[in-house]
Amino acid sequence: MLKICSLFLSLVLAACATPPPLQYKDVIPPQAVYAAPLQSDKPVVALALGSGGDRGFAHIGVIKVLEANNIHIDMVLGTSAGSVVGALYAGGYSGVALEKLALEMDREQLKDYDFSTRGYVRGEQLQDFINRALKNRSIEQLEKPFFAVSTQLSSGKAVAFNHGNTGMAVRASSSIPGVFYPVLISGEEYVDGDLKKPVPVTLAREMGADFIIAVDISQQPKDAPALKNIIDILKQSLRIMRQSILSQELESAQIVIRPVVGPTPEIDTVSKLHLIKIGEEAATAALPLIREWLQKITTEKSLEQVMQ
Repeated sequence: MLKICSLFLSLVLAACATPPPLQYKDVIPPQAVYAAPLQSDKPVVALALGSGGDRGFAHIGVIKVLEANNIHIDMVLGTSAGSVVGALYAGGYSGVALEKLALEMDREQLKDYDFSTRGYVRGEQLQDFINRALKNRSIEQLEKPFFAVSTQLSSGKAVAFNHGNTGMAVRASSSIPGVFYPVLISGEEYVDGDLKKPVPVTLAREMGADFIIAVDISQQPKDAPALKNIIDILKQSLRIMRQSILSQELESAQIVIRPVVGPTPEIDTVSKLHLIKIGEEAATAALPLIREWLQKITTEKSLEQVMQ
């Protein structure tokens, strides 16, 4: 009981405290500007990183394996947790550097609690964390083309930010409704991209990708616990609705990597390393099929050039 009261008091004090001002804000707001589909004589390879909260550490393991096996990625697309890892990867962080950053990161420092009727996490500290890590570069200044998928709250349409403030775009993509404040961008409010594109595969195809590696970290344990209350029932209902959207997205991917995460553990250094390892194992298992597809698409593109 004492622990519960202490936690409640901490949250109340955090809510009453004045949130620290944004340090990295002097960049134009995120925008979804027209981008011509990528074209190349070689296969255009896209990495589509899906949503999944703390499971997102598994994305780092996938990236480590792709890099170690010289699988070159031409564009990166991310939703929610996938946008966090994707922005940093597109900004030049290697898989090893991402792992180091993840282990040093204190997640609690990224949660700026501020209770209101609109949510209880502002998300500004996450925005600052990304901009600080990327030296306040806007999306179009990153090393690889990057798209952060968010959902426009008024219309319900998916919006792929590819220009402007990287941290704010990632924050919008990660703003879970009811938890994070909606993010106001140019007069419109945005929330988690998971509502429309849990893994942004169809967007990768639209952007010219010949070969799409999708990473789905949402897989639930087969032996799920019994639904004990209304919250459990609501969560399961949302998972069912999400699966329909997810299956449509994943149809366009040649490779779908599904790290077997199981129940999401409490996040500490040990569990971060565990999740990264799970991502590595899943990506390693997919390598033969990745190489097979790359060879197939390379041959097809070579034949097309000969025929022209």
